[in-house]
Amino acid sequence: MNRLAQTALLFLLGATLLHAGTTDLYLRYVKEGLRPLVLLAGAVLITTAAANLYHDRRTPAAHDHHHREPRVSWLLTLPVLALILVAPPALGSYSAAHTGTALTKPFGFPALPPGDTPLRLAVADYAGRAVYDEGRSLRGRELRITGFITLDRAGTPYLVRMGLNCCAADAQPVKIALAGDVPPVLRPDTWLEITGTYTPRRTKDPVNNGPIPYLLVKTARPVPTPHDPYDETWNT
Repeated sequence: MNRLAQTALLFLLGATLLHAGTTDLYLRYVKEGLRPLVLLAGAVLITTAAANLYHDRRTPAAHDHHHREPRVSWLLTLPVLALILVAPPALGSYSAAHTGTALTKPFGFPALPPGDTPLRLAVADYAGRAVYDEGRSLRGRELRITGFITLDRAGTPYLVRMGLNCCAADAQPVKIALAGDVPPVLRPDTWLEITGTYTPRRTKDPVNNGPIPYLLVKTARPVPTPHDPYDETWNT
């Protein structure tokens, strides 16, 4: 790999990061809050490529002949091609079914807004309040929660959102078990908007024995995959 190829690779990787950061593609890899860093990394790589090109134009051609990198350097093109050609789907039911719930006790429970209309909650927010606050703030409220479906080996359905610390590599699920008017046929990875109420019933995750609260389902309707399929509320 000569200097020109290195420069081209730097530019291509930088352009790919800028493309990912200006679209929703970056959400497949990192949490939403890291978007500025993705854009910054792309800009730095493009600037470095431009600086290399400017420097090489001022350097005699013989310089390039004596400073070729090993052929194995071409393997660096693989992650670039993967970013360009393959957009992996967000982690879903398979990962959730094989990973124990990551529910942890929050530092506190902010007051919920009053009102008679269904209260929209994140999966992790409901699960945390149901398990660690005994559902005190949830009783008597109609709730609306969105997540995707996963099934355990016994066929028990769970409503799930995957949470991120940093990137998709460390994603972990938070799960809610479903009871009440659960649709008779549920397909894994189907996104549902559930309207229901709190119930004190609980179970344990078959993977890690973590606590999983139930939600008493009143209605369930399919919804499109959200703009950001990951839930960052569980680790804030």
